[in-house]
Amino acid sequence: MELSAAPESPHDEIQLAATALLLDLAFADGEFTLPERGHIESALGRHFNLDVPSVHDLLTLADAQRRRAVDHFQFTRMLSEHLDVGQRVVLAEVMYGVILADGKVQDPESMMLRKLANLLDIEPGYLTEAGKRANEARGRD
Repeated sequence: MELSAAPESPHDEIQLAATALLLDLAFADGEFTLPERGHIESALGRHFNLDVPSVHDLLTLADAQRRRAVDHFQFTRMLSEHLDVGQRVVLAEVMYGVILADGKVQDPESMMLRKLANLLDIEPGYLTEAGKRANEARGRD
C-alpha cells in the first residue's frame, strides 16, 4: 500500500485509528521518546501481524492522519464500532504501555488515557485491570 493511499478495508482503518491514538498518547507530554516508539512498534507488529517495513509505513500514515484530525472522535468511533470490549481493553493495555515505556507518567498522558478510554467506552474497572497488566508486563521486560 502506498503511504498516500486511502485505507483499503475496515481492517486497515482499524489499524490506522489505533495507531493514531497511540501516537497522540505518546506525544501527549510533548515528547515522543525512543522507548515509547519501540513499545508502539512492537505492539503493532505483534497485534496486527506486521513486518517492520509495514509497521513503519503504518506509523507514517497514521501520524499524517492524526495531525489532520480535529479531535479523537473519528478514531475512537471507528474502533468502538469494529472492536469488541475485550479488544478495546487490549488496546487500553497497549496505551498504558506507551505511557509507562519511558519510565515516567506525566499528567497530560494519564488525562489523555482516561479521555480515550471514555471515548472507547472502556469501563473504569477494565481500564484499571489493563493498567495492572501493562505494569506487570513492564516488570518482566
